[in-house]
Amino acid sequence: MRYDLIIFDNDGVLVDSEPISNQILAGYLTELGHPTTYQESLRDFMGGSVQRIRDMVRDRSGRALPTDFEASFHALVFAEFRRRLQPVPGVEAVLGKLAADGVAYCVGSSGSHERIRVALTKTGLLEHFGAGRVFSSQDVGRGKPAPDLFLHAAREMGVAPGRCAVVEDSPLGVRAAVAAGMDVYGFTAMTPAAKLAEAGATALFSDMAELPQLLQ
Repeated sequence: MRYDLIIFDNDGVLVDSEPISNQILAGYLTELGHPTTYQESLRDFMGGSVQRIRDMVRDRSGRALPTDFEASFHALVFAEFRRRLQPVPGVEAVLGKLAADGVAYCVGSSGSHERIRVALTKTGLLEHFGAGRVFSSQDVGRGKPAPDLFLHAAREMGVAPGRCAVVEDSPLGVRAAVAAGMDVYGFTAMTPAAKLAEAGATALFSDMAELPQLLQ
């Protein structure tokens, strides 16, 4: 394989969480007086951190979200995750193939460490990611689309950026990987292929079964 490290986004790539979290986010923002549809949530916030949500809402409305926004939002999301979150179909086989081939992989997610842990535990994927292989936007100063998170993951894993591939499903994440100097494979299950291509994806795929061949 031409890569020494594969960095997976979490939400929408490892776990099928985007429909759940964006339905909740749209409803909660609307409840707080910032009317938001599900499609608008996907368009504006998918792939970003909670701080990005705070910044965008403040810039648009001139009003800050409550100080307990993150805690309240995550409480709603985690309850639904524990009830019905599922892994992305086919991703466990991809992780197994990488492990069998001796290719290192890790998580690089905009979500908090708690969110990543809850999601991976519920879906049974946590066992695939040992200590030191889970990286969050909490670990760096700037979240996606800045390259900081992916560069941090590569540095901690001891791999040069040019030897890394990133698997992403959001334009924000694709832009972050491109800025980090990494090839990025755009997963189009939730995002129009044209948007990921416009952001700079190296290649596009719609089924996890396609990914191992693309990475060769």
